Amino acid sequence: MSTNTLSRSLHDVGLAAWFGGTLANATALNPAAAQADAPDRTGAVANVGWDRWTPVNAGAIAAHLVGSIGMLSSDAGRVAAQKGATRTVMLKTALTAAALGVTAYSRVLGRRVSEHTDVPAESGTEPSTRTPDDVASAQRQLRLLQWAVPALTGALVVVSAQAGEEQRPTTVLEGLSARIPGLS
Repeated sequence: MSTNTLSRSLHDVGLAAWFGGTLANATALNPAAAQADAPDRTGAVANVGWDRWTPVNAGAIAAHLVGSIGMLSSDAGRVAAQKGATRTVMLKTALTAAALGVTAYSRVLGRRVSEHTDVPAESGTEPSTRTPDDVASAQRQLRLLQWAVPALTGALVVVSAQAGEEQRPTTVLEGLSARIPGLS
C-alpha cells in the first residue's frame, strides 16, 4: 500500500479552511459588522472582510479538490473492489458539488452586496430599512446561505472520517470478502 500524504494533506487542510473560514465569518464577521461606527459603514466592514476571505477560500477549495482527486486516483482500485466504498465516494462527491454550488451562488450574491460598499445595513447579512432593494434581497439570501456552506462542508468532514475508517485493513478485508459470494 502506498501513502499519499500530499493529497491527503491538501484534501484535509483545504476542507478545514473552507469549513472553518465560512463558519467564522457567519458567526463572527457578519454580526460584528453591526458594531461599525455608523450604519452606513456596516456593509463596508462586512464587504471588506468577505472580499479578503474570497481568495483564501478559493485557494482552500482548490487545494481540497486537488487533494480529493489525488486521493481518489490512488484509491480507485480499492474503491471499486470494496463493498460500500463507492457509495461513500458518491456521497462525498455529491456533498462537494453541493458545497461548491452554494459557495459559488453565495459569491454571486456577495458581489452584488459588495458593489455597494457603504450600503446601510443592520449586519453583514441583515438589511436595514435604508438598504437598496437589490442589496437587501441578496443579504436576505446570504443570511440563510452563510450557514449552508459550513453545514455542507461539516458533513463532508464527517463523511471523510467515515471514508478513512473504510481504509482500515480489517474494514477493507470485510468489504472485499463481502463481494465474494459465500464468504460473508
